[in-house]
Amino acid sequence: MTVLVAGTDTAEGQAAYAYALQEAARRGEELLYFGLSGEQPSPQTAAEAGVQQSYAQPDARGKDAIGDLLDTAERTGASVIVVGIRQRTPASKFIMGSAAQQIILQANTPVLCVKPGMNPS
Repeated sequence: MTVLVAGTDTAEGQAAYAYALQEAARRGEELLYFGLSGEQPSPQTAAEAGVQQSYAQPDARGKDAIGDLLDTAERTGASVIVVGIRQRTPASKFIMGSAAQQIILQANTPVLCVKPGMNPS
């Protein structure tokens, strides 16, 4: 099985990655970093945590990165999807939606939500 993390360069994404590393080590599973934006984390970080790490990214032809992430979760048999979240105002939720919200509502896999500042221990 695999721990799938929705990776971004934001504080939320970094918190999700740190938590996903710990979760993968705890479960004895591989970590799959699904890059939604920015650079991929170093495999050395995962190796130091005792976790094998691989990478995936949205289909360059498609415009639905979240759909690609959810398809990857099903295709790989991910045991959990880890996403970073932030607090949003009711107005911004109504107007813009949220990638994390879309993942939470559409995933057929358990979703673990992480806020920046959460202690992964």
